Amino acid sequence: MAIDIEILMTFGVTLVALILFVVEWLPADITALGVMVTLMLLGLVSPQEGIAGFSNSATITVMAMFILSAGIARTGALQQASTWLMQWGGKTCRRQIFALGLIVGPISGLINNTAVVSVFLPIIEDFCQQHRLSPSKLLMPLSFATILGGMLTVVGTSTSVLASGLSDQLGYGEFSLFQFVELGAAIFVVGLLYLMFIAPVLLPNRDVSGSTLSQEYGLKEYVSEVVVTPRSSLVGQTLQNSQLQRRFDLDVLEIIRNGNHFPQPLGDKSLCAGDILLVRSRRDDLLKIRDGEGIEILPDVQFGQKSWQADLSSGQEGVAEALVIANSNLVGSTLKELRFRQRYNVTVLAIRRGQDLVRERMGKVRLKFGDLLLVQGPKQSLLGLQTSRDLLVLEQRDLESLRSDRANVAMGIGVGVVAIAAFTPINILVSALAGVLLMILTGCLKPGELYQAVRWDVIFLLACLIPLGTAMESSGATALLAQQLIAIGGSLSGYGLLSMLYVLTTVLSSILSNSAAVILLLPVGLRVASELGLNVFTVMFVITFAASNSFMTPIGYQTNTMVYTAGGYRFLDFVRVGGPLSLVLALVTPPLAIWLYGL
Repeated sequence: MAIDIEILMTFGVTLVALILFVVEWLPADITALGVMVTLMLLGLVSPQEGIAGFSNSATITVMAMFILSAGIARTGALQQASTWLMQWGGKTCRRQIFALGLIVGPISGLINNTAVVSVFLPIIEDFCQQHRLSPSKLLMPLSFATILGGMLTVVGTSTSVLASGLSDQLGYGEFSLFQFVELGAAIFVVGLLYLMFIAPVLLPNRDVSGSTLSQEYGLKEYVSEVVVTPRSSLVGQTLQNSQLQRRFDLDVLEIIRNGNHFPQPLGDKSLCAGDILLVRSRRDDLLKIRDGEGIEILPDVQFGQKSWQADLSSGQEGVAEALVIANSNLVGSTLKELRFRQRYNVTVLAIRRGQDLVRERMGKVRLKFGDLLLVQGPKQSLLGLQTSRDLLVLEQRDLESLRSDRANVAMGIGVGVVAIAAFTPINILVSALAGVLLMILTGCLKPGELYQAVRWDVIFLLACLIPLGTAMESSGATALLAQQLIAIGGSLSGYGLLSMLYVLTTVLSSILSNSAAVILLLPVGLRVASELGLNVFTVMFVITFAASNSFMTPIGYQTNTMVYTAGGYRFLDFVRVGGPLSLVLALVTPPLAIWLYGL
């Protein structure tokens, strides 16, 4: 059978997009933008259809929910949860995971998952430190619980909002707010039981007892003390004029003179004979500097005596970990391009990216979402980082930096948005936008923070992939794929066919993205349902849940990426813990959907 040229071109664009998503030569949102432009250039969609994703109700709703989530988080409305965790956590891992799931699961059904993890990640770190636990035992369950909880309502994840918009676009109407709450609650219970009773055996126990940040990052060989000798060419010069830090892969962290410690900024400080410099540099590089600049390397006495753990309540100097968050302006830039030291008045000692640890030539490393920066600087600078919109300091946020007097107002707005959408004819899009306006008018968010709150990479990914679904449908590619699935699964039962769709969606969402999997497979699933007389909502819910429940890799979902480095996990840790959970859900989701909604 001859295949229409438009179908071949659509499949070709899809295949190229698949390859680009896998190899990650470009960020996912830029790849999606390329897909949109290519579809318009090839005439597979009209210009109006190509940009329709930016006015799609799903895209606007997701954008509004990002802002609402930021308003609730910015006022500290979720900080009370740390008290609950301390009260209910107990001493056993199972009870701690149970308490954690009960707290974050329902919250994730109403608030964006990344916002929830951003708030709870430092809370979990603090909890583990107080109870002498390894964060690796709780951070992965935190991510998984938020993913499971996000499927309690339609607005819990961008994937379900997108599925609702596609359902409306294809003539089946939008999902109501609690359209699949029964299935979501059942899956959440199954997932939480797995996390309580099976995950603790599989989760790694990265031993952190008695270790300091300097030991964890292996800084002993990279942080040293050097003394400026009377014959040194540095005497009388400032660090800025000497260009010592520009000419060598070296950072001066502190100057010690006659027992007095001078913290950052140090650029205009004149050096004197006898000054001790605490520096970050390789020992072999220091030997070159010694010969050229007339310095002497001292035993690392001071460094060995310091714990180098940031204490934001006392002291002048400290070290802290800061996570590069998903919507950070730092992503894609190097420390040198950002003038990071000048901007934040802290020095980056090391960069941890997954299992990799970067301690050399850091100025040339392009930052990525999920990078964990070990930073050193004055107390006030570390406190200032807590208010940054680009970094998440793994310390509980200083309450003074939160608008805690607006916490009840923010929660009231959030609950009101949900209540109006659930119990009145007003669409969730309208109620969410009204909530955004109220967040600004009541002072929960400042006007400038509104744009910072939006994950623009997610918005572009959604908006730019929607035309691909349009091209698949109009070219006939969707119908062709549906026919092939019917031919392959024609001898299967309804349960078998749903299971096949679930597994196919899970695999595709692991390779591409949750949104791409829904856009490609939801129309195909509806065609299959229509041809075989299956319940279209059962099919849509199975595909939506399969796309949303990403557990097998640290890059499959943004919350997994956030805890990947912070928890000290390895890639295979997610395969070992998330793989069996994905298998369990693949076995139970289709029959639960059939039982609840019919076949």
